[in-house]
Amino acid sequence: MTEGTFSQLEIDATPEALYDVVSDIESYPEWATGVREVEVLETGPEGRVARARFVLDGFVKEINYVIRYTHDRPNSLSWSLEESDDLEMLEGSYVFTPKEDGATEVTYSLKVIPRFVIPGFIRRQAERQIITAALRGLRKRVTGG
Repeated sequence: MTEGTFSQLEIDATPEALYDVVSDIESYPEWATGVREVEVLETGPEGRVARARFVLDGFVKEINYVIRYTHDRPNSLSWSLEESDDLEMLEGSYVFTPKEDGATEVTYSLKVIPRFVIPGFIRRQAERQIITAALRGLRKRVTGG
């Protein structure tokens, strides 16, 4: 992924526990800020979500898109845009790196290019806000705090 935004957060949980939360795509409206609706469109051979449609409360407008997932349990979950009237590009990933103390370093990377006009610095700021909220929501979902 090029020219996106990323952030890292250490969470007191195993990579498996974190992966299980982020791969439960249907539960995103319960913990991922801004996610209003998720519809699973296709699952893969192991029952993992392969494609999903999202409706987000965007900064400027409601955003609709379909993304395709790539799973590497428990190391990472990545996604890329398949279709959207609102977005030109959407790529992202969670990468889980176990630490010696039993915690996991979570790296969330995101690149979004909307189809509507928005200055680059505002787009990057929005990416940072999305990532920060997602990592905090993930930590709260997994650890309860």
